[in-house]
Amino acid sequence: MTVRWDERYSGEEFLFGREPSAFLKGQAHRFKASESALAVADGEGRNGVFLATLGLHVHAIDASKVALAKSRRLAQESGVQLKLEQVDIADWAWPENAYDHVVAIFIQFAEPALRSRLFEHMKRAVKPGGLVLLHGYRPEQVALGTGGPSERSHMYTRQMLSDAFGDFDIELLDEHDSLVDEGSGHRGLSALIDFVARRPKAANV
Repeated sequence: MTVRWDERYSGEEFLFGREPSAFLKGQAHRFKASESALAVADGEGRNGVFLATLGLHVHAIDASKVALAKSRRLAQESGVQLKLEQVDIADWAWPENAYDHVVAIFIQFAEPALRSRLFEHMKRAVKPGGLVLLHGYRPEQVALGTGGPSERSHMYTRQMLSDAFGDFDIELLDEHDSLVDEGSGHRGLSALIDFVARRPKAANV
């Protein structure tokens, strides 16, 4: 899989653009300067860099060394710093109670069993009182064909996220069809879902 992503990211242009996802930009009010954030599978850095411009301490992880090199370049051009780490998130030793926010934007390369494990890792990685923010495609996206994988099973549904984060306080769960223009990788009418959940301060997850 890493080789495939290295190839996808090898072009001079940024596959998903340089700007953050519209979802993440719309959630900027939830972040405070000096807080910490984990950007999961952050690719070429557009979302991690955006969080850093808000004054957050960002740990951005990805499997592709090519993507991370472009992320480093984008950070330099934006005048911010990221902690960049090449990891296989399926095997990574995820820290626990470590971040004020965990952000995962379009990480739908994960098949259902891996996705369930990743959700549990994210829930444990965020500090009590912290947020997990997810943004991705619904199954209807496959028919639209404007980005993302071709497997409906990789997509998110309202019920899936409600069940996976049933022990968190769900602050946002919104399904919508919207026009996306995020590089050549995400372009056109898209079936999207936005999700924000807060780990209860007394939670034992």
